[in-house]
Amino acid sequence: MRTQVAIVGAGPAGLLLSRLLHCAGIESVLLENRSRAEIESTIRAGVLEHGTVDLMNSIGAGERLEREGFVHNGIYLRFDGRDRHIDFPDLTGGKAIRVYAQHEVIKDLVALRLASSSDIRFEVKDVTLQDLDTSSPKLRFRDGEQEFRIKCDFIAGCDGTHGVCRTSIPSARRATYDRTYPFGWFGILCRAPPSSHELIYALHERGFALVSTRSSSIQRMYFQCDPVDQVSNWSDDRIWAEFRSRLATIDGWAPKEGPIFDKVIVGMRSVVTEPMQYGRLFLAGDAAHVVPPTGAKGLNLAAADVRVLARALQAFYASGSSELLDRYSSTALRRVWKAQRFSWWMTSMLHRFPGTDSFQHRVQLAELDYVTSSRAAATALAENYVGLPFEV
Repeated sequence: MRTQVAIVGAGPAGLLLSRLLHCAGIESVLLENRSRAEIESTIRAGVLEHGTVDLMNSIGAGERLEREGFVHNGIYLRFDGRDRHIDFPDLTGGKAIRVYAQHEVIKDLVALRLASSSDIRFEVKDVTLQDLDTSSPKLRFRDGEQEFRIKCDFIAGCDGTHGVCRTSIPSARRATYDRTYPFGWFGILCRAPPSSHELIYALHERGFALVSTRSSSIQRMYFQCDPVDQVSNWSDDRIWAEFRSRLATIDGWAPKEGPIFDKVIVGMRSVVTEPMQYGRLFLAGDAAHVVPPTGAKGLNLAAADVRVLARALQAFYASGSSELLDRYSSTALRRVWKAQRFSWWMTSMLHRFPGTDSFQHRVQLAELDYVTSSRAAATALAENYVGLPFEV
């Protein structure tokens, strides 16, 4: 087999890149080790930055997003039993976010890939990368009982934290910066009407809580927990009691409750691999970096990565210049580290760290009070949340 770009991984990064390349007339083959049903049903993040929405629309993937996605013009920061609103359009010149689940994004992008008759292969096995430091990199993989070899110009590693692409870069040529947080998120999906028209980020003495939404009838909610806790320890009654406690307000607000049909404990890490390229291999999305979910940056960083990479590949095929490709890593990492900083800041402001005392809790309250009473501080939060300008 021969193609221009081989893409490993059909998550948001791989699918977005494949669509961007298709729109530019660049051939690609997309390989995924999971089934189509699995990638289209895995529940993940649902907050899309302003720029990510624009990108989806620009590649013809925004029709259902525009129809079904929820426009959020801000978030609520809840502390001391009161809500303070961060008004995104007022602070950012009219920008907002959309709440549209990641698996719905994937459904839309898979449908476009199949409709274009572009090569996408699910449930492939034994993917290996070869000759990355030459002008003719190669991949080997097994599809059913057959073994295949792809010759290509470039390989895009979009296969996540447990994929083969990142570890195909020699260990002496890559550095990993990481932090594991001493808490996780206990997440639920429930059948209930929305508890709020916008997300609620709450700080409580017992820890963080988040009220989100997925649709008019399905809601997503989280609270901070011990990362080694077990889902089986939490009955529905105990879960709702915890949410009521952490989300309580002085005016008696309470979440809308309903049958819980999914429970999960999510660990939290910050990870960055540098550089994001080696020879003709380019990493994007979770293959290169992971952020804690507090800042809602995971999917959006993947979109930012592939926007930079697609533009660099377009320049190469149009003019033969590798200038943009040569600085892909440095360009992408500027945004990655800014997102890591924002996610760390949001996490540290809203979570109770083990071993901290009442002094630290009062500092957090003061930080939240400052952020919600200073226009400059609120603007900094809003600008980061709706998405910083794309790097060039």
